[in-house]
Amino acid sequence: MLHFSPEEFEGRKARLIARMAEDKLDALMLFAQESMYWLTGYDTFGFCFFQCLVVKSDGEMRLLTRSADLRQARNTSTLETVVVWRDRSGADPLIELRDMLDDMDLLGAKIGVEWATHGLTAANGKALEERLGSFASLRDASYLVSTLRSVKSPAEITHVREAARLADDAYEIARPLIKSGADEGEILAAMQSEILRQGGDYPANPFVIGSGPDALLCRYKSGRTRLKEDDQLTLEWAGVKAQYHAALIRTFILGSPSDRHLELHAAAVEALEAMEKVMRPGSTFGDVFDAYAGVMESHELVRHRLSACGYSLGARYAPTWMDTPMFYAGNPAEILPNMTLFGHVIIMDSDTGTAMTLGRTYLTTSGAPEPFSKLPLDLDLLG
Repeated sequence: MLHFSPEEFEGRKARLIARMAEDKLDALMLFAQESMYWLTGYDTFGFCFFQCLVVKSDGEMRLLTRSADLRQARNTSTLETVVVWRDRSGADPLIELRDMLDDMDLLGAKIGVEWATHGLTAANGKALEERLGSFASLRDASYLVSTLRSVKSPAEITHVREAARLADDAYEIARPLIKSGADEGEILAAMQSEILRQGGDYPANPFVIGSGPDALLCRYKSGRTRLKEDDQLTLEWAGVKAQYHAALIRTFILGSPSDRHLELHAAAVEALEAMEKVMRPGSTFGDVFDAYAGVMESHELVRHRLSACGYSLGARYAPTWMDTPMFYAGNPAEILPNMTLFGHVIIMDSDTGTAMTLGRTYLTTSGAPEPFSKLPLDLDLLG
């Protein structure tokens, strides 16, 4: 099943080949599953084992993978040539990759490599240098495809809009369940079930849920608790469609909010609105962070804030839906139209045990960013 038209994939390949020409690359070795999916539609979690998609400057593409992913590639992608390396004692897929490159007339070529990806382990990267270092001239091309992926096509934006609708629907399903005595597992089950029921996908990382002191955590962890009469619950989740993510984050208050909750929520809204004012062409990702950090400083929250306030989103695979570029201090990456960006404010006041989070996914335009979510930014107060 392809989620995009053949013309869409041809357009992406043309953009990639043009960038390769600018960088004077004869070929590119792709190891990021996101890159393979974007370029061909190839959809798998088989990147936990060695695989490589080779793209030549003339447009030829060959995938080297295991037998388990042979039919996966044929059923989900535009790829015509799939080469299988066989699992066996003493198997060395890097030698088979070298043989494939030789068959593609790439001896002595300038080849870009996606080094910075979960799809290429340190051990395989070291072996790649050992096996291919004298075969070709290897160049770092880790962010070539991810830079292209960061600007979305109209077809991609359609999937993100659907993902955002699913995220909103998951919120509406969860909200009535968030009450004293509720099991966190029931809330998670309802949210994920609603997304899957409507044809969505599993996310690239687990939803984050935590109540009480765990509301101050930023990551999923094992173990469930029940909500108390006066409690705080932090949820971070994403709707996912065709592997495209649209994330949301917020903190829910059961019972009466403390004065600190109200203070932190007001600061979070102010910070998010400040980020929106600069999340537009002409600004950088670092500028967005500076807007966020300025508000945090004005509220004396520097000790309680994080050192990043969001990132690019798109089609992502495990272990995380976080993509590049990110909003952090000094990041020179430019904001361009048609990016899908998750802006968040996460305030964790360990002094008082108070959590406050607020964030949503945006589409950048020629002017102000458009929030995908239809949900208000009001503090979620529940009985």
